[in-house]
Amino acid sequence: MIVFVSGGARSGKSDIAEQRVVDTAGSSPCYYLATAAVYDSEMAERVLRHQQARSGHGQAVRWVTLEAPVDIDQALAEVPDGSAVLLDCLTLWSSQVLYTSELNEEEGMALLANTLSDARARSIYLVIVSNDINEALPPTDTETWRYLTFLQRAHRWLAAEADSVLEVVAGCAIEWKNDGKLL
Repeated sequence: MIVFVSGGARSGKSDIAEQRVVDTAGSSPCYYLATAAVYDSEMAERVLRHQQARSGHGQAVRWVTLEAPVDIDQALAEVPDGSAVLLDCLTLWSSQVLYTSELNEEEGMALLANTLSDARARSIYLVIVSNDINEALPPTDTETWRYLTFLQRAHRWLAAEADSVLEVVAGCAIEWKNDGKLL
């Protein structure tokens, strides 16, 4: 099962995505596929805040963190079949594909497609979180347009491929697609 969770910055999407993974995993470990690369104190603070939030799910929940700023397919290969995985987040992953890796946009999309294909083949419950950042005025510079275009392309493709699509607004999840059907 592939679940795509999108929403604005600080909307509560990670909390909702984490709870989906915890509910699905039961007594099995929950896997957190982290795409963040810690490059400054603000990012270190954000990562710590997310780690502390995950520890708040109770002692029975055990999170195993796999760090994969770009190579999400390789990290997923380390997860046992049938596991529940949270990939957080596609927004950071997209920027790293474009600006820190040697992948081009087509190779980035192929990597994402291979990751989903592997998850399906191995019955992994995969929840993917991303920021919806295209609600503001259109950007005026070329690189921001390039990034936004790539991220939204990934969002549209992922929404089409996912079994469930959720949008989070003010901590409330709105389900737009369930069991592969638009609602």
